[in-house]
Amino acid sequence: MDTSLLKDFLVTYLMPEKCYERIFVNFLLDAPCFKFILGRIVGICIILDTFFAQLPQLLKILWRGSADGLSLPASLLQLYAFSCPVVYAIANNFPLFAWADRLITLTQAAVMVFLILRYRGETLKGMLLLLAHSGAVFLLGSYAAVAVASVLQASRLAALIASKSFQAGTNYRNGHTGQLSSLSVVLSYTGSLGVFYVSLQSGSSFETLSHALSACLSCVLLVQVVCYRSSTATGKRKSE
Repeated sequence: MDTSLLKDFLVTYLMPEKCYERIFVNFLLDAPCFKFILGRIVGICIILDTFFAQLPQLLKILWRGSADGLSLPASLLQLYAFSCPVVYAIANNFPLFAWADRLITLTQAAVMVFLILRYRGETLKGMLLLLAHSGAVFLLGSYAAVAVASVLQASRLAALIASKSFQAGTNYRNGHTGQLSSLSVVLSYTGSLGVFYVSLQSGSSFETLSHALSACLSCVLLVQVVCYRSSTATGKRKSE
């Protein structure tokens, strides 16, 4: 790669020019620069997790025409977890641009639940569920007390942890990961590590412990994807 192109990329996305000069020109081990770079990488991981972690999963379900192996309780808990920030933002009259990213993740989670039910032959149930969910989000955001919205927001992390637990349990019982997207799992894992790192800097002990648990469960899902894929590939080679 051209050095100028590498410099432009690094300076644009990962570090200020002075850090590039210190590390790649003067070959100095500059702790503040490495901390700054780590913070940038963490931020990118969190953004990728927020906006794109569910997209590969949705595309895989649509491409395969199946949601085999995906846990419905896990997806419902994920839907609840992504609904909480939206309810909280509406209840507090935050401007749309401040929580548009949460609306995107909520929409993706809702589509995920619908597709799981759709490919189980329960399309009508999926449509009714999404209608009821949309109504509940609107009513809670518009009429619930701010304190209630705050409680919902505080429960979000617990719902995400439970969601990962349900999916890991489903994988273990099935002996495979089905249509679970490897890329989605990787993005979720890196995003969980990023949030855990941020919580180490400024979060409470309980919050940090909760994010650590979430990262560990994401790691379990990643290990399951690798192990079950390896065992499936080995089985296919033996049968051949």
